Amino acid sequence: MQVLLEERSAAPLFGWKIAATSTAGQAHINVTGPLAGRLLAEKVIDLSRRPVPEGAKAELPFGVNHMKVAEAEFAFRMGRDLPPRASSYSVDDVLAAVDTLHPAIEIPDSRFNDYTQVGAAQLIADNACAHYFVLGAAAPLEWRAIDLAAHPVVGAIAGGVRREGIGSNVLGDQRIALAWLANELSGIGVTLAAGAVVTTGTCLVPLEIRPGDHVAMDFGPLGRVEVRLGDR
Repeated sequence: MQVLLEERSAAPLFGWKIAATSTAGQAHINVTGPLAGRLLAEKVIDLSRRPVPEGAKAELPFGVNHMKVAEAEFAFRMGRDLPPRASSYSVDDVLAAVDTLHPAIEIPDSRFNDYTQVGAAQLIADNACAHYFVLGAAAPLEWRAIDLAAHPVVGAIAGGVRREGIGSNVLGDQRIALAWLANELSGIGVTLAAGAVVTTGTCLVPLEIRPGDHVAMDFGPLGRVEVRLGDR
């Protein structure tokens, strides 16, 4: 089913997402492990390549959204291909293939009214709830020396909820999540291609959103990313 979605897209695949990367997230949607989905280019605002003019704000439509949450995520852009192979990729193997790290916002959604009860197979067919995605500017090169698992992240809705999170909420370490995705793709004969962006799952309890909200995710020295949601 995901392959059919990619084939119907008007643009090349932007990258991949990993869902259910925390035990709380897995329990919430009744799955036992992470799920992979495709990021479709027409659903992405790439602020690393197309920054908004000064004083303007990136904006996404709200639409009919069943999940109604925004997530703060670490995303990696690959610098070279990781093709399928017999042996597993280690974390070091995968990091050596990464070009840049980015702060990101995911606004997931599902075609199911009650996505918490349908099970892993249906959620994978539902593209792991991939929907809108905002990629921030690349983090400074020093990110490789930072303990990403211990790195704090703050998410907030202007005039509303504010939550704190930490990198280790993503499978214990975002780099482990990235290696999981590379090996998951390898196992089904798919290359994790150079230029693809992989977003690794939310670092904090997702923020409840409504039309018109302004969402900001602050990754400290690694950057900040913001988006305004349309009034409908």
